[in-house]
Amino acid sequence: MDALQPAAPQTQTASSQPSGLAMRNAPNRQVRHVPAGREYLTFRLGSEEYGIDILKVQEIRSYEPPTKIANAPAYLKGVVNLRGVIVPIVDLRVKFNCVNEEGQTDFNSFTVVIVLNVRGRVVGAVVDSVSDVMQLSEQMIQPAPEMSHSVIDTSYITGIANVSDRLLILMDIESLMSSSEMGLINALTPT
Repeated sequence: MDALQPAAPQTQTASSQPSGLAMRNAPNRQVRHVPAGREYLTFRLGSEEYGIDILKVQEIRSYEPPTKIANAPAYLKGVVNLRGVIVPIVDLRVKFNCVNEEGQTDFNSFTVVIVLNVRGRVVGAVVDSVSDVMQLSEQMIQPAPEMSHSVIDTSYITGIANVSDRLLILMDIESLMSSSEMGLINALTPT
């Protein structure tokens, strides 16, 4: 799917998106937490492209300003009422420091909220735009680079896919959203 450009609040389910990309042969590599042949929803944070497991995506919605919560961290934009369910909205651009020169995030017609179902809890993630749904084979995915946690935390990156000469960062969205650092989901909630 090309970038979503809603004029008014709209809902679109991820399962209705087209999928598929030509698979390329590459050396077989070990990848942690990435089953072979899985479909990923790809999206942009700043100039980088990320992918998350499509099975975690409930729907894609246009961005609507949420109700703010006092003393919340900057990345927690607030909450929205989604058909009777109160949903926390996390701005992944702020969380991963994908901001402009002024330290701000831009909201435009491409800005969307990916509504996720993580461990039975509904959470919204603000991204710059949604790109596509694609199926990736194990051969297309390389392990995330090993780096010191003091330099950069790569624990939420499951791998890097090389797709048509561009790099796609694969994110373990369930681990991120259920981490104690985020504080959104009780660690004891069943998967």
